Amino acid sequence: MTLKERISEDMKAAMKAKETARLAAIRLLLAAIKQKEVDEQVVLDDAAIAAVIDKMLKQRKDSITQYEAAGRQDLADAEKAEVTVLSAYKPAGLSEAEIAAAVDAAVAESGAASAADMGKVMAILKPALAGKADMAEVSKLVKAKLSA
Repeated sequence: MTLKERISEDMKAAMKAKETARLAAIRLLLAAIKQKEVDEQVVLDDAAIAAVIDKMLKQRKDSITQYEAAGRQDLADAEKAEVTVLSAYKPAGLSEAEIAAAVDAAVAESGAASAADMGKVMAILKPALAGKADMAEVSKLVKAKLSA
């Protein structure tokens, strides 16, 4: 079962169980997936759907920060509920040791010697780790490795 099929099945289950908050979050996800498919005129695979989920999670986390700063805990709680639902569809992440090993391998493969070569290393890592690791954290690891 593809990730998109699983999301659709979960939407049906949420409808039957009358879980309105969960249903709303799943519908938002399906709408974002459909919008990307229409915009790019392609059918998204699981990796592309994971990228959509990552983008939505980042948006929700930014919103939570803004709502809490403005003292709107009710809106922050609604966003947190959506984060919980969306997080269930993320693929299992890699451990720190696995990410560090991937960074070491990419540095060796690219022959990077300084921070100026960071783009080469990230070009190797991005397709391999997208959806499995926080790319901002990966970038920090690469930068630290090349600065040492």
